[in-house]
Amino acid sequence: MSFPILCETIMIICFGLSWPANIMKSIRSRTAKGKSLPFLCLIEVGYIFGIIGKIITNTWNLATIFYFINFFMVLTDIMLYFRNSRLDREREGK
Repeated sequence: MSFPILCETIMIICFGLSWPANIMKSIRSRTAKGKSLPFLCLIEVGYIFGIIGKIITNTWNLATIFYFINFFMVLTDIMLYFRNSRLDREREGK
């Protein structure tokens, strides 16, 4: 593995380490307060373009796996955002 690929892999793993904690916080808190849907969507678009770049340049490597993993973790957090927003509206309506 070349040094640039190693650096990219470490970077994407470091980004990815935060998502499981963020997902657990979303599950436990049951609120969307403090979350930013535009931020989550921007991160998701970044992962999509990272994956597209890997496909176009045919540069599949270890980091590519983590692009996909991170994409699905952010997608999970986006889905939790919508669930938690609904729960917030239900609480406010009572």
